[in-house]
Amino acid sequence: MLDAVDAALMRALQGDGRATFQALADGVGLSRTAVRARVRQLVQSGAIRIVGVLHAGVVGMEVLGHVSFRIGGPVEPVLEALEEREAVTFAAQTAGRFPAVAQVRVADDAALTKEMSHLRSLSGVESAEVFRANAVYKDAHSSVRELHDIELDALDWRLVRRLLKDGRASYADLARQVGLSQAAARSRVVRLLGSGVVHVTALVDPTAVGSNEQLGFGLHCRGDADALGSALANMARVSFLASGFGRYDVVGRLTAPDRCRLVEALETIRATMGVGHVETWEHLRVRKERRGGERPEAWTPD
Repeated sequence: MLDAVDAALMRALQGDGRATFQALADGVGLSRTAVRARVRQLVQSGAIRIVGVLHAGVVGMEVLGHVSFRIGGPVEPVLEALEEREAVTFAAQTAGRFPAVAQVRVADDAALTKEMSHLRSLSGVESAEVFRANAVYKDAHSSVRELHDIELDALDWRLVRRLLKDGRASYADLARQVGLSQAAARSRVVRLLGSGVVHVTALVDPTAVGSNEQLGFGLHCRGDADALGSALANMARVSFLASGFGRYDVVGRLTAPDRCRLVEALETIRATMGVGHVETWEHLRVRKERRGGERPEAWTPD
């Protein structure tokens, strides 16, 4: 059974998945040994996975679009088709104005236009509306940190791939796996983290923490959408948030353990200064959810 200390550790690891056990212990007021045991239990139980999340811009996926579908007939065939699209990183059957939504990550606006043409041509799709994100404030499955311009060589990519699988791999293990000294591996990893190329975080299993309710929302704001996005991103229940252009000014996702707390979070959003019209859609079933910077293993340089 997860308690308040476990929850605090998960939040800390979401912010920095490579935080030292001593730093985590200082944050929750327990011994280093006790914190090490708790983190190990969280990982072994499947409550969290500590992984590296690649910045989408590194692999040419800087543009994000949220797509709302009107569908004639069954939704399942459309979801199957969406699952096969490499550009689609998230797809769900929903209740609301639109029976399905998806997120698309591509290189640029020309690629987004091309992808939308394909999605609109899918059998069963009557129409598809796209929200083009301008700024992403929060995304559990993709790094939203600032990306600094650095060149990556083959050894960097080997380290990145190891971190994507095990974000807390020790410098000794990383060095042994890629054929570097421990000091050299540490230097490269610090550089990769500091440049924003990769962010190590804890991915929380919603079922393990009782977060079984998901709700998507689109906002029309009064005034500055960027200021509103920055304010809402601090809400604990918000798992995704972006501002941009299209049907909405801001698009986001709420995750909560039950319907009551989902409603409370939604009411908090409605009461936030700058929020105008709010549209919502319930995620009945998530069909696809992929980390934003992921690409097939063979895509990255060797």
